[in-house]
Parts: sequence; C-alpha cells; structure tokens
Amino acid sequence: MKDVKNVKNRKGLALACVLSALLVVSALPAFAGDDAKKKAKAEATVEKSLESLKNFIADPNMGWFRSNAKKAQGLFILPSTVRAGFIIGASGGTGVFLARDKNTGKWSPPAFYHMGSGSFGLQIGVEASEMVLMAMTEKGVNALLSTKAQLGTDVTVAAGPVGAGAKAATTDILSFARSKGAYGGVSAEGAVITPADKRNHAYYGKPVTPPDILIKRSVSNKQAAPLIAAVTEAAAK
Repeated sequence: MKDVKNVKNRKGLALACVLSALLVVSALPAFAGDDAKKKAKAEATVEKSLESLKNFIADPNMGWFRSNAKKAQGLFILPSTVRAGFIIGASGGTGVFLARDKNTGKWSPPAFYHMGSGSFGLQIGVEASEMVLMAMTEKGVNALLSTKAQLGTDVTVAAGPVGAGAKAATTDILSFARSKGAYGGVSAEGAVITPADKRNHAYYGKPVTPPDILIKRSVSNKQAAPLIAAVTEAAAK
C-alpha cells in the first residue's frame, strides 16, 4: 500500500511540475510581446523626434534656432505636447535628450525623458505641438542627468528668441515651440523633467540611467543613427 501511495504522490508531483512549466512557457510570449510593444513605442518617439527636429530646422521662423544650435550643449526634443494657452497648466509629453561631448564635440545616443506638471506661459497662445529645449550651459545638461529637474528652480529657463536679430538669453535652457499657423518662444518655467526609465530600458534592452547613455555612452541602438546625424549636422552650421 505504501508503494502505491508513493507512486501516486510521484505522479501527482510530476503532473504539477508539468503544469507549472506549461504555465511559464505560455506566459513567455505575453512578456515578449509586451517588451516588443515598449520598444516599438520608444522607436516611434525617436522617429517623431527626428521629424520634429527637421521641422524646426526648415521653419523660416526659427532662424535664431538654426544659427545658435552650434552653441548648444544639449537638445531635448519633444515631438508632441498637449494643448496649452497663455499661462495655463499643461501636462507636457515624452521626448529625447542628446548631449554633446565637450571634448570631442560628438553627440550622444538619445535618452528618454518625461516633461510635465508645470505651467507653460506662452508668449503667444499656441497649441505647442512640438517643442525643443536647448541646453546652453553645462549646468543645464547636468540638471537632466539627475532623477528630477525643475525648470526655473534647478536651472534657469527662458523662452527662446524667434526671428532674425534676436539676442540670446543668458540662461541655462532656452525653450522653443512651433505649431500649425502660430509660432512663439515658450517659457517652460516650473516644468518638471524626469527620466523615462522604462522607455530607456526597452530601447536599449537593459536597465540604464541617463549618465550611462549621455556621458558613459555604454549603450547604443542603430535605430537612433539618423537622429544623431541630424543633430550633428544642425549643430555644425
């Protein structure tokens, strides 16, 4: 009787192991599919950021932006932001930040960031469908290497000048916005910028911090090559 019981127990244990294995295997495609979606979303952000940068460069109203990109130490591109009016709250969006190596002049791969929870005081009421923050100082770049940066508190920020002959602001970060039919510098005073850790992880295939991407440059993704090339070209003029 004891032998029969032992056989039954072994059979039950074996069945339980098989069922557990099947559950794990069946769950794998779901996890893989989720990772693929996150990576695709990150890649789409890079593609849209490239498109936005090209829009800024081609825009006849962004002459100052084109002429002074060579002075920037970093560029934060937000391809899509929420509707904003004159001094009203806005939730911002998700974009990428690239930093220039002060020794070699080469630009880093993109690091993903969220920007939000601030009031955007626009010089003219626009729907800021695209924004670029131009980090003009080392302090401006360093602020984005932290886990959280508040514009206007941790670094100085001002609306970027638009049009020929405008004088550069003596600030850490200049902000620009463009949308259909209306243009204007935009003050991102009070906006909070935080690393998009999950998107960085998905894009580079492992957990990485902004310093890993922007300073150490220990990771890369070939998909970002066109964006890096466009930033390099824009900053060389």
